[in-house]
Amino acid sequence: MSSSSTRSLATNVFDTGNYSTSLLRVESATVASCNSTSSTPLPPPKPLLIGMPSDDAGGEFPVLILLHGYVLLNSFYSQLILHVASHGFIVIAPQLYNVAGPDATAEITSAAAITNWLSEGLGHFLPPHVRPNLSKLALAGHSRGGKAAFALALKKGATTLKYSALIGVDPVDGMDKGKQTPPPVLTYIPHSFDLGMPVMVIGSGLGEIKKNPLFPPCAPKGVNHKDFFNECRTPACHFVVKDYGHLDMLDDDTKGIRGKATYCLCKNGKSREPMRRSIGGIIVAFMKAYLDGDITDLMAIRKGQETAPAEFETVEFLE
Repeated sequence: MSSSSTRSLATNVFDTGNYSTSLLRVESATVASCNSTSSTPLPPPKPLLIGMPSDDAGGEFPVLILLHGYVLLNSFYSQLILHVASHGFIVIAPQLYNVAGPDATAEITSAAAITNWLSEGLGHFLPPHVRPNLSKLALAGHSRGGKAAFALALKKGATTLKYSALIGVDPVDGMDKGKQTPPPVLTYIPHSFDLGMPVMVIGSGLGEIKKNPLFPPCAPKGVNHKDFFNECRTPACHFVVKDYGHLDMLDDDTKGIRGKATYCLCKNGKSREPMRRSIGGIIVAFMKAYLDGDITDLMAIRKGQETAPAEFETVEFLE
């Protein structure tokens, strides 16, 4: 069954889709070079976590690059990745760095290099019947990864492939207005982003609230989703998930010191599953609309005919 026909069978984008899925880890060029031979496929510039429909599904699938948040692990997004993949998409989540300072230039450059690697390298690591359609390539990022995704879409990094859609998942451009981290992305000029592609910006209702007095809010006013959406041009949409926090789209159980920290640093909702399924669903609906030309789910969500597990306090479209 073709990918497009199978995707149309899914009754609700907020539920797991019709495809069985798998996760694949691919080591970077640095690690792989130790064991490479002349016949070894070209490894990616950074380690990757790839979610995809399983081998027996077969077909050609659109591709989404997902950039992780500040000092987070790509594995923390495994459940979100698999949700999106189950609806007939290949999701590529690089580990851009393990330690980073305030300057995001290096991760923007790395994300561009990964994009440029896809044409020559990706197909070698996928099952033979799972084919990437790189003419339908979307770019997404969470938190500082959202900033990096916007920067890349604004051509602050050179890429050989063209992005067809852009998604910011609670993007953050620094600590406050006037305290943007380099390179700054926001200009504070309405509709100034010359992106040339449809954009979706997702925000968290609790992102602006401090978890405790010792730490700033994780998505501060002046540099968060509202400001990113204000600079978007048509077509663009904006969803804000009520009563959930900046990290509530991560896996239910994020392990290790970094994983435990995700429960302590940001104001959180009661559980992660509703937020994660809600974000996964609107990502799927948005990509179906702008990569596949099927607006059914996105319009149903807009009209309140398709209900997410978490409530959207904001749903707005620029047309």
